[in-house]
Amino acid sequence: MLRDKIIEALQTVKDPEIDSVSIIELGMVEEVENTPNGVFIKLLPTFMGCPALEIIKKNVVNAVTAIDEVQNVEVQFIYHPPWTSDRVSDIGRERLKEFGIAPPPRHIAETGEWQADCPYCGSTYTTMENLFGPTACRSILYCKSCKNPFEAMKPVSTLM
Repeated sequence: MLRDKIIEALQTVKDPEIDSVSIIELGMVEEVENTPNGVFIKLLPTFMGCPALEIIKKNVVNAVTAIDEVQNVEVQFIYHPPWTSDRVSDIGRERLKEFGIAPPPRHIAETGEWQADCPYCGSTYTTMENLFGPTACRSILYCKSCKNPFEAMKPVSTLM
């Protein structure tokens, strides 16, 4: 089936900044539609103003047009529904840890505070060193158990 081939192709499109996790695993793919004019794909950006969006769009077009039955691909970034960090799949969460990035917590406390477990040793004995990491979607934390600094994806929720 063509849809299965498209999903398989999208699985090969990785986040340009975290090449261990795909846009499928990040939960960015909202809709895939086969139209008379080709394939129309709606993606949810993980953060507004993400500098990687054009790269992701180009990689999606390249991956899907490599399918023999597909001649034209249109990609649109949409903002409703908003992407939340709860959309990251279990496989995506594991791949983030393998990359050395703590996945976002599944639920955020009512206070808005969040805790990230160390991706190296699993300890909860961590502290935030800097809210601002190398990209808008990550922060820098420190594990007091294994003494390693690490990055964590910031939680994004519609409840905040």
